Amino acid sequence: MDFQGFLNDLQDWELSTKDNKAAKTNSQKENKFTKGSSSRSGGSVGVENGSRGDTISFDHARNSSAQYDFSRNNDLLSRVSSSFASEDVPDAASEKDLGNEFFKQKKFKEAIDCYSRSIAFSPTAVAHANRAMAHIKLRRFQEAEDDCTEALNLDDRYIKAYSRRATARKELGKNKESMEDAEFAMRLEPNNQEVKKQYADAKSLYEKEILHKTSKALRNTVQKMGKSEAKVNGSSSINSVSHGTQKSGPAEAHHQTKGNERKIPAKESLLMEEINTKDTKSGSRTREQVDNGSKEGHGATNSLEQRNHKTRKPKIKASVEQLASRAASLAMAEAAKNITPPTTAYQFEVSWRGFLGDRALQACLLKALSPHELPKIFKNALSSTLLIEIIKCAASFFAEDMDLVVSYMNNLTMVPRFDVIAMCLPSSDKDDLRKIWNEVFCGEATPTEYAEILDNLRPKFYLE
Repeated sequence: MDFQGFLNDLQDWELSTKDNKAAKTNSQKENKFTKGSSSRSGGSVGVENGSRGDTISFDHARNSSAQYDFSRNNDLLSRVSSSFASEDVPDAASEKDLGNEFFKQKKFKEAIDCYSRSIAFSPTAVAHANRAMAHIKLRRFQEAEDDCTEALNLDDRYIKAYSRRATARKELGKNKESMEDAEFAMRLEPNNQEVKKQYADAKSLYEKEILHKTSKALRNTVQKMGKSEAKVNGSSSINSVSHGTQKSGPAEAHHQTKGNERKIPAKESLLMEEINTKDTKSGSRTREQVDNGSKEGHGATNSLEQRNHKTRKPKIKASVEQLASRAASLAMAEAAKNITPPTTAYQFEVSWRGFLGDRALQACLLKALSPHELPKIFKNALSSTLLIEIIKCAASFFAEDMDLVVSYMNNLTMVPRFDVIAMCLPSSDKDDLRKIWNEVFCGEATPTEYAEILDNLRPKFYLE
């Protein structure tokens, strides 16, 4: 439609309305004038009737022209409205549908443009998740992860956003986060076979990653221990070699004496026989002593070897236990590094259950959250069981960071529906909370300022 023509029509309509108003005012004035003149004049009846007829015909012409102008204006407005209605005005829904059509045609860039315009009109979780899928097709995994996160900020129970973010995170090497997203999706739809398969694949990848890291750490420690044992074995072999040379010394000397005896001349044989007969007794004694000494030395070395063999077994056992403890600590440290702050109550609960039985990792998860974010995260999803577990976990590191724990306790009371949850706690849970308050929060080691704040929180937990 021509925009200039539209403006001209609007100007004509404005002028016509002004003319209509002027015509109305003139007709009213003329009616008053005719009434006044009829009352004052004393002329003939025929003239009066003629003037009245002229005014009536004039008014009728004016009214007919006004009706024509109004009908003309109504036609103009209807024509303008119909022209706008005939044109397709873009909106969020139409842009999203157009993006879906481009996606079906595998025109992913055009689909992303359409989804972006739809988000600009009105951001929705569906539009963000659809754009994330288009990013995945173009292998833009970081953009896909960001879009899925935005979708979950708008709707934290949208299963497709969890599933697609799990795919993006797997490609980015974030196996733990990928497994968690797949687990969220599986809990939302337990009977979804595709999501179950995705969770199984993500879990196996994460387990392989942990096993690889643990085996690498074990290999490094074993190599270090092997080098230290090699040094010890090297020193013992040197000692055994020196002992062997000492042992073979008398035998070689005796052999040399025998060789020298063969070179003695016959004339001196008689003298040598007498000397030999005199020294045989003493020689036999010395040989017996030497043999006894060698036997004793050999027995001593055997006993030392047996002792070393006996002591090596407990050393090996101890080393295996040390390796296991080191591997466990390394795995725990690695898991603590990979903790991502949850943004919804569902994410927090799944991560919390994953660390069940490990209070240290649960404390790391809790510390990853800002205390002021607790009301936003839990909203209406905080359960009584989870509340008690959070308080027990906070009490475990109260001595380390009292200020943080006090802030957690204060912000927990600001979670929606907290009053109802605290009021309906079982008596056993209330007994546990009273014990924590009396022995930990308000104990003798607690500074007065913190003890007063926590003591003032007792009524909110219905502990009085």
